[in-house]
Amino acid sequence: MRLRRSELSTPASNERMIEKSAASKADLVFLDLEDSVAPNQKESALAKAIEALNTLNWGKKTRGVRINNTETEYCYHEVIELAEKAGDNLDIIIIPKVKSPRDVWFVDTLLAQIELRRKRKKRIGLEVLIEEVEALINVEAIAKSAPRLEAVIFGPGDFSASQGIHFPPPGAMDYPPDMWHYARNKIVVAARAAGIEAIDGPFANFNDPEGYKREATWAGILGFVGKWAIHPSQIDLGNEAFSPTPQEVERARKMEAVYAKAEADGLGAVTYEGQMIDVASVRGIRHIIQRADLIGM
Repeated sequence: MRLRRSELSTPASNERMIEKSAASKADLVFLDLEDSVAPNQKESALAKAIEALNTLNWGKKTRGVRINNTETEYCYHEVIELAEKAGDNLDIIIIPKVKSPRDVWFVDTLLAQIELRRKRKKRIGLEVLIEEVEALINVEAIAKSAPRLEAVIFGPGDFSASQGIHFPPPGAMDYPPDMWHYARNKIVVAARAAGIEAIDGPFANFNDPEGYKREATWAGILGFVGKWAIHPSQIDLGNEAFSPTPQEVERARKMEAVYAKAEADGLGAVTYEGQMIDVASVRGIRHIIQRADLIGM
C-alpha cells in the first residue's frame, strides 16, 4: 500500500520545479509529460524526467510520471524509455484519457515485456485517469483490467469537456450542490470493488484553499483516499484532509480493543461510550487504524 493523500503534479519540462517537488511533503509526485508540456518539448521533457528519477533524492515519496494517452504518437515511446532507463527508480505510470480496458492492457503489456527482458523483480504500478464519458461508462471493467493497476483518478477538467458541461457565468445559479457526485461515487465504488484506490483530481484555483478543502472533504466522505495538488500550497491541505485526526485514531484503537475483548467473550456486539460496535462497524474502525499505521500515527 502507498500513501496517496496528496499527488503533486509537476511539469517534466521544468527542472527547477522538479527539484522543489522532490523536496516537498507530497506523498506522491508525478512528472507530467501530457497537458503541461508543449508538443515540441515532449522529447526533452522525457529526458529531464528520466534524469530526475535517476539522480534526485526523492526521500520516501512515490515517484510517478504521467505519460501521454495511448492514442497519441508519444505513448509507446515514453513507456519504453521510462521503463528501460528509469525502471528501478519509477514507482507509478499514470495513463490519461483511458476509455476502456484495452488502454490499460497496452501499457501493461509493454511494461511486462520490458520487466521480463530486464529480469526486474520490481513491478511498475499503474494509475489511470477517468476523464472521458466512455471511461465512466466502462469504469468497473477498467478498475479490474490489470493486476498492476493501483488506483483510478477522477479528472474533472477533461471530463467536463467530454460531457459538454456548461459552466454558468459568475452570479448565475450553479448546479447544487456537488455536480460531480455521480461520477465520483461511481468511480469510488468501482475502485473499492476492484480492491484498488480512488483519487480525486485537481482543483484548479490554487488561490482558493477553502474551495480545495471543500472538494477534498466531499471526496473523502465518499471514500477517496487522496487528491491531486497542482501547486505546493495544496499539499498540506490534501495531507490533512485525508488523514484521520489523532482523536479519531485514539478512539478507533480503543473501540477495536473493546470489540476484540467482547469477541473473545463470545459477544457479537458491545457498546462503547454510547455507540454500538458490531462486525459491520469494526470494518470502518480498522480502516482508520490501517490509515493511521500507514501514515505513522
